[in-house]
Amino acid sequence: MKWFLPTMAVLFLSACSAQTEAVYTVDELVADDALLARIIVQCRNNPSELSDTPNCRNAEAADGKLRLERMRQSLGG
Repeated sequence: MKWFLPTMAVLFLSACSAQTEAVYTVDELVADDALLARIIVQCRNNPSELSDTPNCRNAEAADGKLRLERMRQSLGG
């Protein structure tokens, strides 16, 4: 009976924990334009809360990488 109450408390607290969003890598975001656009819109709509999250940092890096690739292609390189 001593284990029942702590076990129930742990189960209850684990069920109430917030769901974490998947963290995408820069390469995953470069490969998926729709996902990249969705994350960038979310981050730019709420920069005070989301700007330091891994997904926002990776999305900005992926966006910069894609811009550089497009500039390189347009310059014939």
